[in-house]
Amino acid sequence: MRDSAATLSSDAPVGVGERVRALRVAAGLTQTALAGERFSKEYVSQIERGKTRPTDETVAWLAERLGVDPEYLRRGVPSDVRSRVEAKLAQAEALSEAHRDQEAVELFREVRGEIERLGSAELEARALAGEGWSLQELGSPREAIEVLQLARALTERPEFSDLDRADVLFRLGCCRYRISSIPTAINLLDEALELAERSGLPCDVLRARALAWRSRCRRRQADYEAARDDVERALELARGVDDPRSVAGAYFQASFVAEKMGHWALARQYAQQAKAIYQDLNDERNTGRIMLNLGGLQLLLGKPEQAIEQLTASFALAVEAGSQPDAAQALGGLAAVHEHLGDHEAADEHARKALALLEGREDFLDETGQSNLVLGRSLLERGRLDEAEQCFRAADQAFEQMESVAHRTGAWVALGDLAERRGDAREAARWYRNAAEALAVVRF
Repeated sequence: MRDSAATLSSDAPVGVGERVRALRVAAGLTQTALAGERFSKEYVSQIERGKTRPTDETVAWLAERLGVDPEYLRRGVPSDVRSRVEAKLAQAEALSEAHRDQEAVELFREVRGEIERLGSAELEARALAGEGWSLQELGSPREAIEVLQLARALTERPEFSDLDRADVLFRLGCCRYRISSIPTAINLLDEALELAERSGLPCDVLRARALAWRSRCRRRQADYEAARDDVERALELARGVDDPRSVAGAYFQASFVAEKMGHWALARQYAQQAKAIYQDLNDERNTGRIMLNLGGLQLLLGKPEQAIEQLTASFALAVEAGSQPDAAQALGGLAAVHEHLGDHEAADEHARKALALLEGREDFLDETGQSNLVLGRSLLERGRLDEAEQCFRAADQAFEQMESVAHRTGAWVALGDLAERRGDAREAARWYRNAAEALAVVRF
């Protein structure tokens, strides 16, 4: 009878009732014979004509009588086919976890076509969520948002839990952060946290991740106290469930917050703790990213040679991983160190390479702006004033897109220094005053 199911699968009708009838006829059974002592002939007839919807228990009983998988009777696909689809989906998720995001996107899209034939909303939402995450990792946050909106619509169905909805909203919030839509990102992360807590299901890993990303948003808004509160809660939750990757991510964000609050030694301690965990996980991608942070901290702590060592190692890991954005950030960090040391030519070279790698990446506006500032400073020190102005204005434009006044003040101070170098004291004073007034209203 299983061979009959395979024969019918390509052209059998979609409805459960029509599949029951096709299989019954193929098996040479009457409705009375199929009903046996459990059901009446009339009940079987109602199922076949689509007049009544059998329960899962009834479907399982009929499937056993007809010699097929319940999943085949329910959806027209044998359970072994669903198992193969689930295995592919798990493989795509593993690729995403390993930062092999282009391969992950391709496999998610392939498996979505197979899921469509299965008719499983659960698997479709899972595939959409995974594809959206990998797309934002690849630098396509707007495309990711489109995909995740489809997942969001699916999870509004009653068969999904609040935790399913929270997961999709979390991913959408991260994408909104990537395109500098910070208030929207915070609202989405707030809603995700509320739904997760309301679900009553185990979800501390998701809550820790959402809090860590909300900390990023608060840091972008220069609300460092709120950022610290969020990352401390994230760290507590991650430790509580003993999830090393979440613990490392929380330490990573805690390092950034401590740096912004002027606690550089503490920031380095957090970064070193994150690095140790990522190394234990053999996660070279994030190890390289944390070394970027360590390089910057070494410079702040007055150790430029150690900074160069960390940033050079970070660049090597980024190249090995094939990550242009990470390589660009390492180059930008090296440019800043060389400018600090007065090596303007080396700063120029590294900053230009960084900017070339970041071209068109709206999810790296901060890094683009900072590299423009360093390049502009190196040009200013060599008397190339007009070129320096172009770089400073490009930096200001990038920071404006970020909607970050705190970042823009750096560009305004640079423009003030440029005006002073040109002998225009009034223009210089105007830029300095704009920066001072803006900083007066920024929360530190």
